[in-house]
This record gives sequence, C-alpha cells and structure tokens, in this order.
Amino acid sequence: MNVDHGYRPYVPDVVFPCLNEAGALPAVLTRLPEGYRAIVADNGSTDGSAQIAADHGATVVHVPQRGFGAAAHAGLEEATADVVCFCDADASMDPADLPLVADPVLAGGADLVLGRRRPTSRGAWPVHARVANTALSVMLRRRTGLALHDLGPMRAGRREALLALAITDRRFGYPLEMVTKAADAGWRIVEVDVDYAPRAEGTKSKVTGTALGTLRTIRDMREVLAR
Repeated sequence: MNVDHGYRPYVPDVVFPCLNEAGALPAVLTRLPEGYRAIVADNGSTDGSAQIAADHGATVVHVPQRGFGAAAHAGLEEATADVVCFCDADASMDPADLPLVADPVLAGGADLVLGRRRPTSRGAWPVHARVANTALSVMLRRRTGLALHDLGPMRAGRREALLALAITDRRFGYPLEMVTKAADAGWRIVEVDVDYAPRAEGTKSKVTGTALGTLRTIRDMREVLAR
C-alpha cells in the first residue's frame, strides 16, 4: 500500500471514518486499489481498530470529537491527494469499487460522485434503513432539484473544493450537508452504482444498524435541510 504523505495529484486518498471496526478493517484495507492511500479517522475505538489500521499501512488520525462528521472531516483535512474518496469501514462497501466514484472526478467529468448502493443480498440493507433513505432522497431532491436516489456513503470529490464548502455538521448530517452545499455551488453531481453487501460479521452500523440509529440520522439530516 502506498504510504507516501506528500502531494499526490493523480491517485486518491480514501477517508474511512471508524468506530470499533476491528473485525472489518483487515478485509477493507486489503481491498484498496493499487496506489490508493487509506486514512482511517478513528473516533475513539476501544477494540484496537487504530492499531489494526496502522498495522495494515493506513494513516491513522485520532479524532477525539465524537460524531461521524467529525471523523470524516478530520480525515479530509489529513488528506494530501487532489481527489479524496470517502468509504464506510464496516466492509459493507467494496473498496475495489472506489475507481467508479474517483475516475469521473479525476477525468474532470464531475465535481462530486456519489455511489448509489445496490444491495448484493436481501440482508444487506434493513427495511427501516431503506425506507428512511428513500424519504431523505425525496427531501434532498426537493431541496436541490437533483434526481438523486441515495446519499452515497462511497463518494469522491476534490479536496480543496470540499474544504471550501465549509461543512459545519459533525454528526450524521455531514454527508447530506456536503451534497446540499455542493448543489448550491453549482457542482456537477452524479451517481454511479456500487455494490452494497452485509457488514462484516460482528459489526453493526452506527447509522442504520437499529431503528433508533436511523431515527437519529433522520433528525440530524432534517436539521441540515432546515438550515
């Protein structure tokens, strides 16, 4: 794995927000495309995730402020590549698919690419989470005018432009605020299909793993839409 921390204009950095993903990280980090650099933004894991990430060659950023957005943004700030990808660390998404979201940005054909999740099995996406995603997608279309179907946990954009959006949410509303601010700025936003599989055994989504987690996510995202 490439661990060069210098400026890297042609090969993306990949931010993995992480909270207790020890069971998934080895499979995730060994699936990175050639040359892509992993940045694991550890949000206070107690299961050794940070050490596992370091042992697999990832750059580890320790993020004391709790929240998905806090971890994601810290990883973005740590990145040095021109193009930065984001990907869940729970093995539900295959890092081998990262070029699908990165290549259109690298080629200059899009400013922000979202991976539209396509479940690989019935158990990959719980019903309550899918219903919530549909409702949020409708609200997002009304807010932005874009025909988007998914908030795209796997995504890519240019680092400096993403930082210039000045995203303020540090909870689960971070991905949504990125899209709304990008839309307001006139970015070219596109979706591409990516596989979505069941999470690694023994892991649970902090966002959609339970109905309560889903409701908390909807709350955070509604606050973003109301701003």
